[in-house]
Amino acid sequence: MDLHQIDYFLAVVDNKGVNAAAAALGVAQPTISQALGKLERELDAVLFHRIGRGVVLTSAGHALVGPARRILRDVVTAEGVFADATGRPRGRLDIAATPVFSADPLPRFVAAFRRAYPGVSVRIGDLPDESAVASLLRDGHCEIVVCHLPLPDAPGLLGADGLDVLELGVQEWWLAFPPGWPVPPDDPLPLSALPDLPMVIVPRGGSQVGEIEQAITAAGRSARVAAVVQSREARLPFVLAGVGGTFLERSLAEASRARGAVVRAVEPRISRPYGLVYDGAALSPAGRAFVALAGA
Repeated sequence: MDLHQIDYFLAVVDNKGVNAAAAALGVAQPTISQALGKLERELDAVLFHRIGRGVVLTSAGHALVGPARRILRDVVTAEGVFADATGRPRGRLDIAATPVFSADPLPRFVAAFRRAYPGVSVRIGDLPDESAVASLLRDGHCEIVVCHLPLPDAPGLLGADGLDVLELGVQEWWLAFPPGWPVPPDDPLPLSALPDLPMVIVPRGGSQVGEIEQAITAAGRSARVAAVVQSREARLPFVLAGVGGTFLERSLAEASRARGAVVRAVEPRISRPYGLVYDGAALSPAGRAFVALAGA
């Protein structure tokens, strides 16, 4: 077993197919297929079920994913041990972030980090499910996660499973309505005065969704649902198209004003802390430098 085989195996897992993995890595499709075949022979195990042009992990393949990620994470960490000529960390830093934080504030942190440590490349991955933070870190997907706090099933702002947490700020949710809609002029708008207008919502499950629903119910109001969208990124396009209003993270809501949306802060305030989650004992030099810069 060599590192190329592990890299190709995880690329197929992450891209859900050999062709997509080849495109992502910039290598020929037969190269990946041959490497996977060799890996299966060496392990004496079938890692994928081939279904048409796609692949599905077997039980053996599922069992290999975690160890494979830890192998590559250890390699990245080892490469980062060696400093550049000026004594600064180099290598690669992998971060996973809830999509809204990939828009702000993560770009500002990464820009400052790259100015200070130009020898470190930063790879940002999406975090669609904040309940998966501990497993992402444990399985080696990334070194640092940017997400809402506290973590699920963790008291206060403490990390779960021995993880460390650095609070960075507070995320606030505001209301955004389609251009020209008859929204009361109050700003902030009392939730008790929430107008009976159609709303665009995301499915239940996220803790933020639950907090918003609880706040609306406590104010004696309810949301008249016009559309349910699986992707949070779809909320604003639906608002601007005139489907209904929605709750947006403050930074997105403020930006939507320039596109014609009618925006209101709300009272009582709906907010939640956010920050970095990481395993301090397992951070590479680049990871430690990023945490120090973010906390400065």
